[in-house]
Amino acid sequence: MTGRPIRELPDVQPLDRHGPARIISMVNQKGGVGKTTTTINMGACLAEQGRKVLLVDLDPQGALSAGLDIRVDDDDVTVYDMMLDNQTSIHGAIRNTNVEGLDVVPANIDLSAAEIQLVNEVGREQTLGRALRPVRRDYDYIIIDCQPSLGLLTVNALACSDGVIIPMECEYFSLRGLALLTDTVEKVRDRINFDLEVIGILVTMFDRRTTHAREVMSRVIEVFGDKVFDTVITRTVRFPETSVAGEPITTWAPQSQGATQYRDLAHEVIHRTTVQL
Repeated sequence: MTGRPIRELPDVQPLDRHGPARIISMVNQKGGVGKTTTTINMGACLAEQGRKVLLVDLDPQGALSAGLDIRVDDDDVTVYDMMLDNQTSIHGAIRNTNVEGLDVVPANIDLSAAEIQLVNEVGREQTLGRALRPVRRDYDYIIIDCQPSLGLLTVNALACSDGVIIPMECEYFSLRGLALLTDTVEKVRDRINFDLEVIGILVTMFDRRTTHAREVMSRVIEVFGDKVFDTVITRTVRFPETSVAGEPITTWAPQSQGATQYRDLAHEVIHRTTVQL
């Protein structure tokens, strides 16, 4: 679908032990490009492959938590408490999901205050990394669903990540924003996290029937080459349905095209992170 030969990948091998986790940030400063949908479904597909996965909701809107039917009450421990209260352990924030091997650290609107509160903290960019450190050996992947901005919370995610996945809608304005985002990733790599890499760019909401989508796809591949995943996520009504159902597409519609595409993406991610990181 990307207009180039699909690369053959080796089969995913079972693990004889878990950890230490590779931390991946799902980042794009543009909203509505499929970050949360990709975090949930890619995470579920990695768990399906025998990987232990922790999803971290780093968006005050809490879409990731809601998308997995995690209800967050006022007295529940969230990512906000984990980052800003030294007495709160990440173990108290982790919630199990209905998918075996898939856990979540939820968020709620409290997180919107975190950026202001972190401004005067020493080592403020490392706050999330410090909070995640105690469980890094318990998981194979920790995937951080970032909010649609390039503020301090997103910088925290980038500062502790091994790699970045950039979901982008296949339309012109998403293409324009990629340059700003890749520039931010380079700045974080140069100044804070020398090991940070772009694992891949994921084209989402693709509609092959439109010339515009095909032209944007060609341009992305022309500029970013092999950084673009072979897997492409097409536009479908299935994804909004899964959000309402509060479960990944792999359990809601396991035989659907969307489920197949996210399984293919998980396969690519395992291959790229095993080879590169």
